[in-house]
Amino acid sequence: MGSDKAKDSEMEERRLLILFGSQTGTAEDLGERIGRQAKRRHFQCRVDALDSYPVANLIDEPLVIFVCATTGQGDPPDNMKNFWRFLFRKSLSPGSLCQLDYAVLGLGDSSYPKFNFVAKKLHKRLHQLGGCPLLPAALGDDQHDLGPDAAVDPWLADLWEKILQLYPLPPGLQILSPDIILPSRFTFRFLDGNDQTGCPDPPAESDPGPTCERHPFPARVLSNQRVTSESHFQDVRLIELDLAGSGIQTAAGDLALIAPRNAPEDVELFCRLLNLDPRRRFLVEPAEQGTALPFPLPRPCSIGHLVENCLDIAGVPRRSFFELAAQLSPDEREREKLREFVSAPGQEELYAYCHRPRRTTLEVLSDFPKTAAAIPCHLLLDLIPRIRARAFSIASSMLAFPDRIQILVAVVRYKTRLARPRRGLCSTWLASLDPARGPVQVPLWVKKGGLQFPDDPDTPVVMVAPGTGVAPFRAAIQEREAQGKRGNFLFFGCRHRAHDFYFWDEWAELSDRGFLSVFPAFSRDQEEKIYVQHRLRENQALLWELLCRGARIYLAGSAKEVPECIAEALCSGFESEGGLSAPQAAEFLAALERAGRFQAETWS
Repeated sequence: MGSDKAKDSEMEERRLLILFGSQTGTAEDLGERIGRQAKRRHFQCRVDALDSYPVANLIDEPLVIFVCATTGQGDPPDNMKNFWRFLFRKSLSPGSLCQLDYAVLGLGDSSYPKFNFVAKKLHKRLHQLGGCPLLPAALGDDQHDLGPDAAVDPWLADLWEKILQLYPLPPGLQILSPDIILPSRFTFRFLDGNDQTGCPDPPAESDPGPTCERHPFPARVLSNQRVTSESHFQDVRLIELDLAGSGIQTAAGDLALIAPRNAPEDVELFCRLLNLDPRRRFLVEPAEQGTALPFPLPRPCSIGHLVENCLDIAGVPRRSFFELAAQLSPDEREREKLREFVSAPGQEELYAYCHRPRRTTLEVLSDFPKTAAAIPCHLLLDLIPRIRARAFSIASSMLAFPDRIQILVAVVRYKTRLARPRRGLCSTWLASLDPARGPVQVPLWVKKGGLQFPDDPDTPVVMVAPGTGVAPFRAAIQEREAQGKRGNFLFFGCRHRAHDFYFWDEWAELSDRGFLSVFPAFSRDQEEKIYVQHRLRENQALLWELLCRGARIYLAGSAKEVPECIAEALCSGFESEGGLSAPQAAEFLAALERAGRFQAETWS
């Protein structure tokens, strides 16, 4: 594969575009890493999110590397959905990308049914439109012992060899050594104590538009209630937030996106390790034209604000962190160890040190104190990714709670071989917010989720929810009750009736009034474990009868095992009640999914 046309580097620009579709930041980080490799090979390189790039310009690009993750059940990430819709327009002609040399790098998890579905489909579509693939698509796998890099590293080596054949290095230039630190993408200017003006904020927008990541709404916390028993191992919170004055309207299935903050003690330790004064103020600007700051910052901004609100020091560092840290380290022993971590033979040791025990960036800096003390401020945004917002299904309806939303939050806490338990940044922060001790706010915005509920009041709705997956269904049930819609069926699974049967009193009251039928499954209340799929199998006749009346089936929960178990239980009923063969049952379920009558909202 690859282009037959030779590229004359003296006649044609050595221009490379890297476009990423990223949900959690991994594809973005990998795109930036490839961008640094391109700059070491003297390419003019731009790295951008797919939806930030004017997709109509793709017909003028000679060379593009696409880095894209697959989310949920084979879905594209949020920041490439517009690009995805455009690329699959039937009106695009087969030869529209005939000048394009391209490569696709996918990131996925082989434990999911649609492993790297987006990368595979993108690679095929670009080829259909006339693009010339330089290599087969790379399929990085989170399940591999060494993570995605096991596939990515050899693929990138082959890709650069292919690209340099087409675009040779300009005469007299060599690939820059890994020891050379590339210029930062950003410039920092510190303000002295007397400089009170700095560079003022741009004028406030009279109407900043709808709430979004750059314009979140500061929602006041009204209540923060534990909804599992004190003796239960899992702390789950129902948190109520005030949206009065936000203009936000929600519907069942919508998601609240919340930007968490680092703990004060972690901010203090980080500043101590890097010898930073958290009160010191600075201005930051992009160093290159066309580059944007990765997140909005006050002007001027303090170091403390940057670390607390923006830098993901509680996340597990990616390989790019170790690459830059090795370049910056002044200490021979620390530098040698960091270089070992980024070498090909050192990947297994890096995985054992960092990824398997989920060691955080802050903990790594504590292990390499001399390196930490040498990190300059202007490289912080290159070294540490931004804190990502977390998505929570809204667990209430504004028809029941006007100007308010509620979210159901499982507080993440687990043990690895490290002494300190691992804690989820966002869930731990949310659980710590106590409105009884004073006003507290949560910056958030709302977006549409993947679940769409029917308008027709006669359409039965079957909801399948293990654990906190019940959140969007509580919103749907409240909404449908307010609209007078009956025919609601909830299959709910948890461990114990007494410990984590969320909202049981609400379900009982709605059942008494004829608005809801509940089929609970308590997996640990008896010797033999009973899950929601068992309740589905026990009620196959009812489910088939509801489907014959046009019912829709909804699933929310873990993306790994749950969808497969539920699909098997449903297909078993299609065979026994509908008289279908196994292949016919599988096709019937697929047809329901295509028609929007089987919808899933799952997460890892």
